[in-house]
Amino acid sequence: MRLDGVLFFPVTPFGADGALAEPVLARHVAQGVAAGAGGVFTACGTGEFSALDLEDYTRVVATSVAATAGRVPVFSGAGGPLPTARTIARAAAEQGADGLLLMPPYLVSGPPTGLVRYVREVAEAAGLPVVIYQRGTARFTPAAVAELAQVPNVIGFKDGLGDFDLLQRIILTVRRATDKEFTFFNGLPTAELTVPAYRGLGVSLYSSAVFAFAPEIALAFYKAVTGGDEVLVRRLLTDFYLPLVDLRDLVPGYAVSLVKAGVRLRGLDVGGVRAPLVDPTPEHEARLKQIIATGLEITGT
Repeated sequence: MRLDGVLFFPVTPFGADGALAEPVLARHVAQGVAAGAGGVFTACGTGEFSALDLEDYTRVVATSVAATAGRVPVFSGAGGPLPTARTIARAAAEQGADGLLLMPPYLVSGPPTGLVRYVREVAEAAGLPVVIYQRGTARFTPAAVAELAQVPNVIGFKDGLGDFDLLQRIILTVRRATDKEFTFFNGLPTAELTVPAYRGLGVSLYSSAVFAFAPEIALAFYKAVTGGDEVLVRRLLTDFYLPLVDLRDLVPGYAVSLVKAGVRLRGLDVGGVRAPLVDPTPEHEARLKQIIATGLEITGT
């Protein structure tokens, strides 16, 4: 169950009629695993978790598990209202998922004690390894994470806030509270841009949205970071990731929409995004195409 390498967050393909396109998803996941993903996180943020009903979700998890064929762990998203999160967690377990990425409850902001209870109840319902996702309405205190780290099947913490002071205190408090293996990873959008900063805290694992549409670039960056090639790291950050983030920040939701557009540009028709997200404009898609071409040129792929 150990997570390592570049973590792959596949998109959820839809057909021309807006329905789930399972054969395309199977191909997308299989290609990502073959390219060298260290784990598959399906039906999560990049996979439009919030736009899937229970039937869609169940089929996405089942298809991803089958396409992965046991080669790497498959985690699926969970979250939302507590009853929904528990139902989804059970469905993921029934479809063979190896674990859950537990995303924030919708809209409401609870105190740390409420968040602890939320995580505990979903973890109990699933019986699967759970990674907590700190983002949006789910902001944890160091003491809360240390308490949850004592729960046998809560195995990790994904940070999507980028508050390094808070994260450092969480890491130190958890390490002091337990000696069990507990994984921290960088879950900011376009995480590569902040990889050097997170590595300074000892957090080397990260999610890669870029891997979904340009695994060559994502893997080249990972190898440069882990191999100490600071020149290539800086060049990719400056000429590929920074322009991508600048484009991403132009429109809310582009952190997902651009990834899906990138998959289409690379030859796999995964359809568009569901509302309230919007697909990139033709101008923005053209800019994305040029950014990808630059990244491929830099990496020689």
